[in-house]
Amino acid sequence: MPEMHYRLRWPDDSESTCYSPSLVIKDHFEPGSSYPIEDFLARARTATQIASDRVAAKYGFACSRAADQLGEIEAVAERFARWPQARVQMIEFLE
Repeated sequence: MPEMHYRLRWPDDSESTCYSPSLVIKDHFEPGSSYPIEDFLARARTATQIASDRVAAKYGFACSRAADQLGEIEAVAERFARWPQARVQMIEFLE
């Protein structure tokens, strides 16, 4: 299963490099695009669930690394929950 990394830019201009166990993340985000926090989180949750389900189908267990990554994304996003215009930018996919 092809794993990948991707880079995000948060509303405070900090950046994160994140992990996905599947290329499915590409179906939910466009490099260079930015997303309101809630939309970004919904997309990230959906993509992570699909990726984890693919791992489970292939190996018999969900991807704990993907779940951990989602937890990290949610924790960072929480810092911006009160920023009404906050957006997250998908910088690039790293394959």
